[in-house]
Amino acid sequence: MQKAQQNYTLPTNLSSQIPEIKSDEFWRLGDRVVRRIGFGTKRLAGRDGGGADVQQKAIALLRRAVELGVNHFDTADFYPTYGQEGNSREFEGLNWANDAIFRAFAPYDDNLVIATKVGPTITGLARPDELPALVESNLRALGRDSLDLVYLRQAGLDSIAEHFGVLAELRAKGVIRHLGLSNVRLEHLAQAQEIAPVVAVQNRYGVDFGRVNDAILQACGDQGIAFVPFFALTADSRETGGVKQTDVIDEIAAEHGATPAQIRLAWTLRRGGNVLAIPGTGNAHHLEENLAAGSISLSPAQLEALDALPQS
Repeated sequence: MQKAQQNYTLPTNLSSQIPEIKSDEFWRLGDRVVRRIGFGTKRLAGRDGGGADVQQKAIALLRRAVELGVNHFDTADFYPTYGQEGNSREFEGLNWANDAIFRAFAPYDDNLVIATKVGPTITGLARPDELPALVESNLRALGRDSLDLVYLRQAGLDSIAEHFGVLAELRAKGVIRHLGLSNVRLEHLAQAQEIAPVVAVQNRYGVDFGRVNDAILQACGDQGIAFVPFFALTADSRETGGVKQTDVIDEIAAEHGATPAQIRLAWTLRRGGNVLAIPGTGNAHHLEENLAAGSISLSPAQLEALDALPQS
């Protein structure tokens, strides 16, 4: 299954041992320890799809993320994507993020955790019998014999049991190491847990967006399951990208000498030790800013002001 690739030597700060969770900087995904601020490959091409050299720049950015200590990457076969102004729910998939990850990192360091997702197709949600081929496509593009974490990204299902059962069978065969869920409700989590362990849930969530997921976040925290928010920065702009502008967040950012994106990420991380941020970008400076958000400490008054923001 593995593709041939010239060796890339990872920096020593990633290869150093992380055998124990020693602070709130880390979380355990099954048997894997990850830093709580990871990297999402959805925005690797920027907001407009990038230029002619976008993939080479993406590979350099992925390697820079590792140099800065990131070891958790979130991807999908159809990533990166970009949207159009005025249409927050549709996107164009460029379908090269997995190949960029392979070219950046193969052969893979054991400390790297690559999470991917299956379910969405250009014609809608895949049927259960189509899921193995989608998993195989990720294996092939990433050059892996097994996948660290695979999310079932559902849409419109009352029961996910049949779909999740297929992925559980692949896990039993060793093709998948850990399973997660995306875009789900509490009842979906319960359905899945009757079939196989769930190590992560990935839903829309942010300081002023997706707070309907407060309950599932709490349930995940109670059970030691990672909660991985998406659209934490864009909020209701969703696929359009960027960072939603809000006066309260701008004021708090000014008080910290920080960016609004950093304040949004700091609030997100404050929601629980099991919350893993996966901000995406195609910009090295924004990458460094995103990672620095973990050092921002919000005051009780600032948290109160943020929690009072109108929801969208």
